[in-house]
Amino acid sequence: MSPRVLAEYAYDELPVPGTEIEMAPEGDTKVNLPTWVWLDKAKFKKISVTASLPGTGLSATTTAEPISMKIAPGTTDAETYPASGECPIEDGKIGVPRAKGTPADTLPPCGVKYLRSSGDGSYNLQATLTWKISWTSTTGEGGDLPAGEFGADQQVAVEEIQSINR
Repeated sequence: MSPRVLAEYAYDELPVPGTEIEMAPEGDTKVNLPTWVWLDKAKFKKISVTASLPGTGLSATTTAEPISMKIAPGTTDAETYPASGECPIEDGKIGVPRAKGTPADTLPPCGVKYLRSSGDGSYNLQATLTWKISWTSTTGEGGDLPAGEFGADQQVAVEEIQSINR
């Protein structure tokens, strides 16, 4: 058995957490209100698994590291932040929580703004996390494996606020 095969076995066993995003505001959002999106930094960090062949001293360690998150709002009537929808990791974080007192017109580093109400339903916001996968072995061999993409959908109800101007 080659070290790469062991690395691929370890790849299959990586304990990648589910891509559950946090959002502000929580619950329903409003038309034209930027919704901040981020990931819990404690859950999304580098993870490794080692596979070994007993009695041979041969082992391979596969490591996955999150590198970015792509958000798709579930409708064309929305804007993403950044415009590409690709939120990079900065200082070990993807997105940041909206701080209390942040002005309503402040744009999030990672988020979405819906331009139309979802009516009686909701939009299917999809967040896909890309993980860079690499491996090393006791023989000194190593390299990259195909990037992993894992995602989850979240239903977002978008309400319209009616106002009267006089």
